[in-house]
Amino acid sequence: MNEMMGLVGKKVGMTQLFQDDGTVIPVTIVQITPNTVVQIKNAATKDGYSAIQFGLGTKKERLVTKAQAGHAKAANTPAPEFLAEIRVDEATTAKYAKGSTLTVTDIFKQGELVDVTGISKGRGFQGVMKRHHFKGFERGHGCHEYSRHGGSIGTRLTPGMTMAGIKMPGQMGNIQVTSQNLLVAKIDAERGLLFLRGGLPGAPGSVVTVRHRVKIVKKAKK
Repeated sequence: MNEMMGLVGKKVGMTQLFQDDGTVIPVTIVQITPNTVVQIKNAATKDGYSAIQFGLGTKKERLVTKAQAGHAKAANTPAPEFLAEIRVDEATTAKYAKGSTLTVTDIFKQGELVDVTGISKGRGFQGVMKRHHFKGFERGHGCHEYSRHGGSIGTRLTPGMTMAGIKMPGQMGNIQVTSQNLLVAKIDAERGLLFLRGGLPGAPGSVVTVRHRVKIVKKAKK
């Protein structure tokens, strides 16, 4: 497919698949229940860009705000549990209508490459050894208190300051991460499962966006 489409799903967890020759492929399972097209944006609207907004699941009625209810009513659908937007071109937006549903087999096929975007696991405030994989100082008898420090962060007399971008302790994880060019190893259309080779960002149960790859992988020179 040439269009850069995608769907929203939930990360289930990791497992492995056995090929006919006996090799094992580590895969992550993403469950993609039917996505509802809640809104279609294009350059002619007040948004000024082309995109399709998908809804996943159904939110409990007592948790739906008036704004969310009105937004879903415009598409004649129940208020979704999660909303996600995927940027596409105007030619792609013309193929879909508000209120329609899309399944995993409508967008993806086995053997193609996809990009997956999600929120990574939050690790809290971490030091340089865990956050940036620093080696640390020697653990000898003379080392005191500084075995896990990052070392010098200054630049002597000129310019006499800490430069921007120095690797230091800080918040780790809990950011948006995209894993690119993951192979679709298998599709279970009946249960809406997508088996993707390798690991994905986020914890099991977290929401991820799966879309057609953006970057083209160049073949290695022989």
